[in-house]
Amino acid sequence: MRHWICYSFCVALMGCCAVSRADSEWPQWRGPSADGHAAGKLPTTWSVSDVAWRTELPGRGQSSPVIWSDRIFLTAASEDGGQRIVMCLRRSDGELLWQKTVSETAEPEPLHKMNTFASATCATDGERVVAFFGRGGLHALDFDGNVLWSRELGEFAGPWGTGASPIIVGDLVIQNCDAEDDAYLLGVDKRTGETRWKTPREKKRGWSTPVLVERDGRRELALNGELGVDAYDPATGEHLWFSQGDRGRGSPTVVTYRDMVIAVSGRPGDMWATRIGGSGSVNSTHEVWRTKRASGRDLPSPIVVGDRLVVCKLQPGIVQSYNAASGEQLSQTRIEGNFAASPIAAGGLVYMPNDQGDVYVLDPSDNLKVVAKNSINPADDELFRASLAVADGQIYLRSDRVLYCIGRATR
Repeated sequence: MRHWICYSFCVALMGCCAVSRADSEWPQWRGPSADGHAAGKLPTTWSVSDVAWRTELPGRGQSSPVIWSDRIFLTAASEDGGQRIVMCLRRSDGELLWQKTVSETAEPEPLHKMNTFASATCATDGERVVAFFGRGGLHALDFDGNVLWSRELGEFAGPWGTGASPIIVGDLVIQNCDAEDDAYLLGVDKRTGETRWKTPREKKRGWSTPVLVERDGRRELALNGELGVDAYDPATGEHLWFSQGDRGRGSPTVVTYRDMVIAVSGRPGDMWATRIGGSGSVNSTHEVWRTKRASGRDLPSPIVVGDRLVVCKLQPGIVQSYNAASGEQLSQTRIEGNFAASPIAAGGLVYMPNDQGDVYVLDPSDNLKVVAKNSINPADDELFRASLAVADGQIYLRSDRVLYCIGRATR
């Protein structure tokens, strides 16, 4: 019991960027704790009249907004992928403060039709913002848009492009560089960009972002991939354990529950929970449960609300809830549209945007009851595949070319 209390306390305090849990910060992919949870309550219903501002963005992209104080950071790329852009908006009114072309290439990488050349979300520690563009490199900028350092990380062979987001852990930037030619996990000094460690991975495609977990003082990076979940020491890059998956396409990010990480395959197949803290191959020693998901593809990452695990299929929009402790399915509902964006949660509710920009609000404690379906009437050709970001009670909804701020700030 004492170990579990200690673990719960550590999880409540930690964040991959070691940042404040203030309501005004959303510093990385899936928020302060990398689990999609927002502090406080959010509006559950809104319409066009509740849009505080909208800003048309240069280029196209699917990265989620990253927020620090009154700054919002996003990435985009030119239509042909030749230019990769980092930009900064003022959160109070949406004004574009600066945009910086950090990479120009005559031979962009091939893309899947659902991907863009700017799908990875930035990360910030309050002093610098880090952006990853696959063949377009890894870059750190200050809050005024000055490039601090840049790294070319390879060709990223494969037909579908990249999507894994960087994270900041202490004084390191950590980047998943899965590819068919030279796959590896990389840790670089966040101040200089110099390599601290580089750990080879299987030469497979991959788009998942590592998640920092901790138990009894041991820190691990859990990373979903084509073959299963691997865990690494974030300080050294040492490989710690491997939990074999099922059908591959490990694009969904893992989610934590108690002392477990839960992973969903990108292809139809198993979802499984692994207790952290193992060594070597751990399926026989640390696997807690395994549940079959037999149809559809899982692209959004799962989310845990209380003891409920919520998973949504890409298409059609079938949402299912499970007992996070046992993997037992509890309920299922169908919502309209295709869903690529990963959900967030606030006030016990789950928020899920579809490709058309409709945001469903679901109650996982009430058999996934649809609390609301909200629309802001975007243009017909806008695509919404970025996850929501939250700050001070406002919701930030990004299409491939427009950013919307919904609701009034709570402070």
